[in-house]
Amino acid sequence: MVHRRFADSCLILLIAGSFLSCGGSSSMPPSVVQQPSSQTVTIGQVATFAVTAAGTGPLTYQWQINAQPIPGAIGVSYTTPATRITDDSSQFQVMVSNSSGQVTSTSAVLWVHPPPDVTTFHNDGLRTGQNLSETYLTLQNVNPATFGKVGFLPGDGKVDAQPLYLADVPIQGQGMHNVVYMVTEHDSVYAFDADSGALLWQSTVLGAGETSSDDRQCTDAVTPEIGITSTPVIDRGRGANGAIYLVAATEDSSGYFHHRLHALDVASGAELFGGPTEIQAQYPGLGDGTNGANVVFDPAQYFERAALLLAKGVIYTSWASHCDIEPYTGWVIGYDESTLQQTRVLNLTPNGDHGGIWMSGGGPAVDDAGNVYLSDGNGLFDSTLDANGFPSKGDFGNAFVKISPTAPATVTDFFTPHDTTVQSAGDYDLGSGGAMLLPDIVDNAGKIWHLGLASGKTGYVYVVDRDNMGKFDPLLDNIVDVIPACCPPFGGLYGPIFSTPTYFNSTVYFGAVGSPIEAFAISDGRLSLLYTMLSSNTFPYPGATLSISANGSANALLWAVENGATGILHAYDATNLTNEVYNSGANPTRDQFGSNKFIAPTIANGKVYVGTPTGVAVFGILPATQ
Repeated sequence: MVHRRFADSCLILLIAGSFLSCGGSSSMPPSVVQQPSSQTVTIGQVATFAVTAAGTGPLTYQWQINAQPIPGAIGVSYTTPATRITDDSSQFQVMVSNSSGQVTSTSAVLWVHPPPDVTTFHNDGLRTGQNLSETYLTLQNVNPATFGKVGFLPGDGKVDAQPLYLADVPIQGQGMHNVVYMVTEHDSVYAFDADSGALLWQSTVLGAGETSSDDRQCTDAVTPEIGITSTPVIDRGRGANGAIYLVAATEDSSGYFHHRLHALDVASGAELFGGPTEIQAQYPGLGDGTNGANVVFDPAQYFERAALLLAKGVIYTSWASHCDIEPYTGWVIGYDESTLQQTRVLNLTPNGDHGGIWMSGGGPAVDDAGNVYLSDGNGLFDSTLDANGFPSKGDFGNAFVKISPTAPATVTDFFTPHDTTVQSAGDYDLGSGGAMLLPDIVDNAGKIWHLGLASGKTGYVYVVDRDNMGKFDPLLDNIVDVIPACCPPFGGLYGPIFSTPTYFNSTVYFGAVGSPIEAFAISDGRLSLLYTMLSSNTFPYPGATLSISANGSANALLWAVENGATGILHAYDATNLTNEVYNSGANPTRDQFGSNKFIAPTIANGKVYVGTPTGVAVFGILPATQ
């Protein structure tokens, strides 16, 4: 109840938006005391407009949108339905009436933002795997009764890369569309309407007379053909409409193998910037594949599994072998995103062997300064160190490395386990897991920590300070923490890592092989040695690369794809992993999609996209329940 005193000294009482006179028979026409305010929301959210009005006698209200009455909107406030139109910019106002007249409020504008884009593996350069602007999917509507497979985007080959998503793409002659991008091992790129599933365009990146590569006698990896394996990366600011960058493997009519970097227009699939560019490189060294002075990149020996990274205008590619078939070493090769010209070449084992970079499909990570972080596989590590604690011959096999943001690319810091030689000899490489950087962590003393995580086939989790990564000590690991894979439930992981962890709300989640999903809390700047949450079910090889969707900190869902005979999509309450809210296996006929390993689900604008052997399965709210 609000009291106001007017000039005639009569006390007016405002009750539920109406003014009642305390005496006399004079009539007061309506007036707007507080105007409605403009609202900004993301697609899927509601907006509420409210007004405070004054006047004698009962007041009536009629809300309008763009000067047209809204049926049933006759209260002091109006809440819109869940918004669905990108950049609505509609105008809302209310007409207030009583027996003495009427008045119309000023207009308030509803601005609707498009859903966030997914332009890179695991959503961001830190590789956290979180979409914190998902407004459709909630803990209430993701369940077997209202959520399931709602579509399928067919392709001409296996989909091993994570699907990417852009909102509001101007497709020539077709207007604006929300678009899902899919690449296949048959060297094709597809753009689908994310709302209708209609094909917008399709491009092949095969050269004239070429086919996709064969499996290079490595049938336990990608088979029967290798085309586009790694997750592409998109920059909306390049070209007229934006560019999607990808690497394709091909074989020509003479039996020679090629890897090429392509940049395609996101609206049409047309090649940009004079591309594609052939991947070629040399680096000083006498290691495997040397010509006596330089190690040479032989396209027949290399395979790009790791996702692309865009950092400070550079597209980073990273390379592994086919089934450890020698000779090979560990390459990182960077290209200018505007010209596709090579600007970075780094070999991590130039005077040794092995050290390939694959991370089970994960990608190199990047910090705000442009430093690049990655884990490489089993390979030679020079345990003889120079005066700065670096390997004397520049061989960083089985290490977690930090690479300079400027050319020439150099390793500026690193960590490798004290038993790195034993790990490499036993094929227990650190590089089987994807690296992840944590957002800034503040401890109880107010110190800000810049932490990074790496884990591989041993199941040990290595937590490093990115400002001082610890380098190498043959006796112990001089890092922030080592979480051992020794003895769950008393500490550590249940199994080896062939996946990338995810982060949400001071918690890190791992999906190890043969293991439940495990959550480790961050407190006082440290990762807990004991898991704090555990899912009830386990995941067979290769475990699971996890993704998070949430609306800020609310309705947090943890998503995981289980490899197996048919493939299963799981969704959990991210704050309580014992609460599995959805399992596609509960409706095998309706929700079956086909199994594929190393898959990272993409969550965008109320849909979940999962790569399969023949295309992308689309999950969402079932039409009958919307």
